[in-house]
Amino acid sequence: MHSDTSSRPAPHPADPRATRTGPRHDAAWYAHPAARSWVCPPAAHPGPAVHGFHASLPGYAPTPLTEVPALAAELGVGRLFVKDESARLGLPAFKVLGASWAVHRAVSAYLGRPAPATFDALRARLTGGSPVRLVTATDGNHGRAVAYLARLLGLAARIFVPDGVHPTAVAAIAAEGAEVVRVPGGYDAAVLRARENATGPADIVVQDTAWPGYERIPGWVVEGYATLFAEVDEQLRAASAGPLGVLAVPVGVGSLAQAAVVHHRSGAGGRAPALLTVEPDTAAGLLESLTAGALRTVPTGTTIMAGLNCGTPSSLAWPYLLRGVDAAIAVDDAATARAVLDLGGLGVPAGPCGAASLAGLRAALTGDGAGARRAALAADRDNTVVLLSTEGKDANQH
Repeated sequence: MHSDTSSRPAPHPADPRATRTGPRHDAAWYAHPAARSWVCPPAAHPGPAVHGFHASLPGYAPTPLTEVPALAAELGVGRLFVKDESARLGLPAFKVLGASWAVHRAVSAYLGRPAPATFDALRARLTGGSPVRLVTATDGNHGRAVAYLARLLGLAARIFVPDGVHPTAVAAIAAEGAEVVRVPGGYDAAVLRARENATGPADIVVQDTAWPGYERIPGWVVEGYATLFAEVDEQLRAASAGPLGVLAVPVGVGSLAQAAVVHHRSGAGGRAPALLTVEPDTAAGLLESLTAGALRTVPTGTTIMAGLNCGTPSSLAWPYLLRGVDAAIAVDDAATARAVLDLGGLGVPAGPCGAASLAGLRAALTGDGAGARRAALAADRDNTVVLLSTEGKDANQH
């Protein structure tokens, strides 16, 4: 296997302010009031370089940021927007942003050459064939993105898929030309199988979660997500919206949430908003870890939020999420199914993973105890709120 040898940023110690102020939590809610004042280092590769690379991909265009006044009125906030990732570079989810940048960097490293500025330049280097095989595990969207990129670059791909991924999502991966390997058990079991089976000298594991000794490629995945947040910043300016006050992010292993923390806690995004993470109540590994103050693994169950059905947060993301996340919440399938229907009726074709952000914000801002949760997020009638709808309704059938 082509190795990932560079080290990740040093883990940050637990935030001492969290001890003094006392993160607040109950069975499905956690709040860390000091998070907005934490500052983290910026990404290693500047956002404009990443965005420029994405702009060179076939069919690139910013995805829509859709304003939904009805939801702003329902939730008592100023303006509410949904970042709609249902059609990103021809795929039904945001994952291709991270996968493409990581494949670009990893393949260039394998070739022993600096990464070129454009996708076409990388493809030209592979003209005539390459022994490289891309290997990953997936709950659906990341694996399809890796398979798609392998097809465009003329590379082989082997994708490990756990139980619980809908047959249509598995078929979509196979339709990209990848070899699909079904794995009994959950996402963590599929990740382990991918690691164990990537034994060839030209096998490159392109995983969107990290573990000790494997951090460089997942770090590139996180960097790739910077384009999404740069688009949101520009789209909010174009809409004459006020500063972003609350950002709701669905969480599987936490790499997208890590990218949100880096963007908004390193000064790149202006005034720091509150960051709310949302997980299925059957796979709330981040919520459990934040509550414990240490990285934890939880058993996973069955959920319509298949792409979030991950029991262990990424070891690379964890230090950033521990210090940079304002609040975390877990939601059930019924709340998420309602959010899917409501967003669809409002013109946003969200799948369950994408709609989880609405379900989570609703759970935070309504019901018993909502006053304290609203205060933790500083969510009021002057706020601008963005929900990340990370997949379309066709990404993972439910």
